[in-house]
Amino acid sequence: MSALDWSVLAAYFLVMVVIGVWSRSRIRTVIDYFTAGGKIPWWLSGISHHMSGYSAVMFVAFAAVAYDYGLTVYVWWALTIGVGVGIGAFLFAPRWNRLRAKHGVVSPLEYLTRRYNLPTQQVMAYSGALLKVVDIAAKWVAISVLLKGFAGIPIQYGIALTGAVTVVYVTVGGLWADVLTDFGQFVIQAVAGVVMFVAVLAHLGGVSTLWTMWGELPPGHGAPLAGPYTGAYFFAFLLIKTFEYNGGMWNLAQRYMGAPSGSQAKRAALLSSALWLIWPLILFIPMFAAPLIVPNLADSDQAYVRLAQELLPTGLIGLVLAGFFSHTMAMVSSDANVISAVITRDILPVFVRRLRTPTAAGALKLARVTTFVFVVTSMTIAIVTQGQGVVLKIVVDVVAATMGPISIPLMLGLLPWFKRSGPTAAIVSWAAGLGVWAVVKWVIASADQTLVVAAPLVTSLALYVVIGLLKPEPRPDRDALVDSLGSDAAPGKASVPA
Repeated sequence: MSALDWSVLAAYFLVMVVIGVWSRSRIRTVIDYFTAGGKIPWWLSGISHHMSGYSAVMFVAFAAVAYDYGLTVYVWWALTIGVGVGIGAFLFAPRWNRLRAKHGVVSPLEYLTRRYNLPTQQVMAYSGALLKVVDIAAKWVAISVLLKGFAGIPIQYGIALTGAVTVVYVTVGGLWADVLTDFGQFVIQAVAGVVMFVAVLAHLGGVSTLWTMWGELPPGHGAPLAGPYTGAYFFAFLLIKTFEYNGGMWNLAQRYMGAPSGSQAKRAALLSSALWLIWPLILFIPMFAAPLIVPNLADSDQAYVRLAQELLPTGLIGLVLAGFFSHTMAMVSSDANVISAVITRDILPVFVRRLRTPTAAGALKLARVTTFVFVVTSMTIAIVTQGQGVVLKIVVDVVAATMGPISIPLMLGLLPWFKRSGPTAAIVSWAAGLGVWAVVKWVIASADQTLVVAAPLVTSLALYVVIGLLKPEPRPDRDALVDSLGSDAAPGKASVPA
């Protein structure tokens, strides 16, 4: 990297910090800090939802899959998310918003006490928060691997640099800083992605490369599903991503909660779905073409780094690297905000009585302290472990471990079709899902990736539904809560579902 590249990257970090400091003026209460008071425009909520859904892992681990197998990474990853978010626009997004608007819910897990009971909420809060720290540590490692590839900076310093900038703006500015920096990062990443896209097409002979390169790539690189990524893997991922990206990944539920109404949350989800279907193709085309430009790489994790070094002039490498940072910082900052919400709203008040009725200033201070501690803890884990080739492994394993057991009771509890499923169904499905994951992952060591990904979620889903049918636990207040989420209308007024 040249001095100009470093200047571009430094300017990017400075802009992120300035946005965070400016956002501080919009934060007056803990509700503003965690949900922006329901004032985020739908288009900004949609862009933020999209940006918070992926990190630099895409440019490391997924770039390696694109280099080794080709088109399949778009099909089983981006396509499944785009379709899943589109489904969630009608089922989940409006309901998340109405939890805030009608019931004052600030944390995505806060409603679980009313929908089930306190033990259900607590086991999900603890298991999700603990595993999320490891997940975010993997994101820090991914971006530091890229920084090391471009500039030779040791991994621990790369983690410290990106973490320090992120902790400043997210701790100070809360969700407002999060979504505003997401938008700024979206613009930067869009420019960087188009630059790389155009550079690859120009290098390989123009627009015709989009349809001619497949015959020059290794056999099977144009197949929708290839290698270990089978049809069963595709449908398993579609099921998982439908839950994960509609609220199972808690930070994405916040994007819907922060919109002004349920109908606008639905529009935000549809925008995010469209972005997922279109934009990753622009980003992946260079990765698909990489074997033609930098062939025979010993470490395919470095494919995107080598591509940028091969094709981009001084200054643009810094821009592309800023684009990488944008994804990781967007995801980490949103996770930090939502984990802080879960800890301050759902965990700490159970043990510390005075935190159940804090002052406005005290609640806001606690939220900022918790956010800071979460980011620093995840950075520490990343620095200590150094990443050692486990980036994609950690991400996939954590998703497999948590998405089914946590998201099934969390997400299906919002829908009227599952009113019969109560606390027993929720806790048993959670425990069994985690247990099945542990058995598949650690006892059946030879289990293929499809089984590792799908088994926990399918187990949780089946038990949640079956126990609800065999041991129904309906209760009028629970039913009323779920029914109130069906439309934006206030009780007693005409109901117009979003």
